[in-house]
Amino acid sequence: MKFLLQLLGVALCAVGLISCLRDDEYTTDASARLFFAEEKVDLDTIIAGQATNTYSFMVYNKNAQAIRISQVYLEKGANSPFYVNVDGSSVHSTSIAGIEIGAEDSLRVFLFANATDTNKDAPEEISDRLVFVTEAGIQQFVTLEADAQSVYKLKGEVITSDKTLLTTRPYQIYDSLVVAEGATLTLNAGTRLYFHPTARLIVRGRLVAVGSADSPVLFRGDRLGNMFAGQPYDRILAQWGGIVIAGNSYGNHLNFCDIHSGEFGLRVDSGSITQEKLRLENSIVHNVSGDALSLTMSKVFVGNSQITNAGGHCVAILGGDNEFVQTTIANFYPFSANRGVALKYSNVHGATTYPLLSATFRNTLITGYSTDEIQAEFSEDKSVTFNYLYQNCLLNTKEVEDGSHIVNSLWENDKAVVTREKNFAPSFDLEKLLFNFTLSESSQAVDGGDVTIGLQYPTDRQGRARDNKPDIGCYELIK
Repeated sequence: MKFLLQLLGVALCAVGLISCLRDDEYTTDASARLFFAEEKVDLDTIIAGQATNTYSFMVYNKNAQAIRISQVYLEKGANSPFYVNVDGSSVHSTSIAGIEIGAEDSLRVFLFANATDTNKDAPEEISDRLVFVTEAGIQQFVTLEADAQSVYKLKGEVITSDKTLLTTRPYQIYDSLVVAEGATLTLNAGTRLYFHPTARLIVRGRLVAVGSADSPVLFRGDRLGNMFAGQPYDRILAQWGGIVIAGNSYGNHLNFCDIHSGEFGLRVDSGSITQEKLRLENSIVHNVSGDALSLTMSKVFVGNSQITNAGGHCVAILGGDNEFVQTTIANFYPFSANRGVALKYSNVHGATTYPLLSATFRNTLITGYSTDEIQAEFSEDKSVTFNYLYQNCLLNTKEVEDGSHIVNSLWENDKAVVTREKNFAPSFDLEKLLFNFTLSESSQAVDGGDVTIGLQYPTDRQGRARDNKPDIGCYELIK
């Protein structure tokens, strides 16, 4: 027993000695500071009354000795709209203590925001400071900020009579928004529709969405803020469903609209080709996982618009009567090498034929990453109509001589100095998923358009005046 007591005493002394040594490894020097990956965390715009996604940032100790943090707290305490977890402990209504960061080590901070919905039209700024106090008594801060936006919520909404949505604040759409047959939904400049994942706009009646160059009608997902630093969810595809123009819907007009980051963009179902189903002008359809614009046996006009970056095809035409003027169709979809092409048109699908009365492209730019961005598919039955025309276009496809179907057009091939993404300036930012489709000075599209056709759109998609030699595509190079 005496031996055991002696052994225990030696062990306790050893523990005490180690503890003392470990105490000596911590610095209380006032010059020893923490380093934050972000000294200000800005969650950008969030939806008031709804918890955001969880964000994180790192806290570093770059010193040669460990640092003890005696206290971490939010200045607004329980009244803070921010909820924080540091090293596994929650910081909100109370502070936490006793956190240690080893020499040249780090810890991760997680946070989300849930701002009170004050039911106001304008976004309200919310903020707080996360305070770190070291054992040396040094206080350091991380500023937390966001703009809380109240929204109108629509859940399973079916519009059965003519209706105009307000522009004062965004609409958050769950399930889907349906325009019933016989009803017209009007969206004026500045209207914003934020769709929950997989939610769609289904038009069985009529849609009139007319924005302006400075205030487009916006269709996007409802996940706001950043997926991670510098990368908004708004640039990530498949954030919502898309827009469906049903078979019995006619007279739809979309002008200065921005449709992006859905599962698909616009899908136009088959109907009578004697009535115009869709007129799309001065608009963007961009960054979708499926087809950006799919047209089945319908009468459609597209003018002065940008249709870009699709996991499927940017434009997929199956029969019908279709005309494109001053349009940029470009597939630089960055997420998969198995993407579709910029343009596909056909008069057959499986065993069923769909007469292609017209697929006409004038002053239109068609390009993408591959060496052939145009795919034509036609029925073996030569009696099935298959009419197409390219006039004053820039085409990324195999060069052919076909004077009856291809008039005054230019080719992207080995003879061209500038091809594909080099048509556009500045260069794409693939890390931030930013794509600018305005023209480079060296693009063949500059001054390549037909003057008479250009008069249909004397200003480009951004409202800039075209000169007397219009450029091909929806953007005019301002020299």
